[in-house]
Amino acid sequence: MDLELWSVRPLWLTVLAALWGAAAGLLVPRAAYRFAVEPDEAWRTRCPDGHALTGAAGGWLGLARCADCAEYLRDLRTSWSAPGDAGHTPGDAGTVPGGAGRVPGGAPTTYRYGPGTPLVALTTAGACAGLALAAGARPELAVWLLLAPLGVLLAVVDFQVQRLPDVLTLPLAGLALVLLGLMALVPEHAGQWPTALFGSLVLGGAYFLLFLVNPNGMGFGDVKLALGIGAVLGWYGWGTVVLGTFAGFLFGGLYGLGLVLMRRAGRKTSIPFGPFLIAGAYVGLLIGAYAA
Repeated sequence: MDLELWSVRPLWLTVLAALWGAAAGLLVPRAAYRFAVEPDEAWRTRCPDGHALTGAAGGWLGLARCADCAEYLRDLRTSWSAPGDAGHTPGDAGTVPGGAGRVPGGAPTTYRYGPGTPLVALTTAGACAGLALAAGARPELAVWLLLAPLGVLLAVVDFQVQRLPDVLTLPLAGLALVLLGLMALVPEHAGQWPTALFGSLVLGGAYFLLFLVNPNGMGFGDVKLALGIGAVLGWYGWGTVVLGTFAGFLFGGLYGLGLVLMRRAGRKTSIPFGPFLIAGAYVGLLIGAYAA
């Protein structure tokens, strides 16, 4: 009977992790939209049509939707579909939501902004479900589930503007080390906190050397991201650090090669490296957690 309960438990854990990831992923697009600016620009505080962003935590938490644009579009649909409205038919209103352009007068055609919410939520849900399957009910799973949405957020921002904000990368490293230190005090954990600490320092130092050798090929944001990645991978040992690092370079190299073959980039074209570092770390973490 105990064996049967144990075989069912990971399924429920995976479902709960996927639900958590989906819920957290719904909040990623708004934060990504606000963070996706050039280094000399302030974080965005308004929607693409100039309306102030409101919501919890000073407008950082919430869905990537503009209430003012949504209200305008509702009024627009109502007026266009009203009986006797000359020059418009009810069918015209159906072209307004989600349109690529703008309706006459410069009005917005959609109240959503930022990266696609369903895709981001699905990606985050899948990432969290995979972590639950690999780590099982070990205490460090709580850390992985907390950090996974932050990793997705960093990947989205870097893909959009080739920037890894300090306000995200440095807290990632700090949170990883602090939370893993707490998990090391909980029974039945499967990792080692000292290796996580040394992994952070070693991987951060290695990326810093790469930055010094070739600043155009390795951004300083990648160096700071490596601090958090090294801590996460180091929890499961040096083999996981090597595997996750190699996977990141492999993914980035394949992406760059694909762009060159499709003639969408040259040999000196800059590409965002952070998403591939994160993807490689995720693969290394899955294998390390499963093998632990």
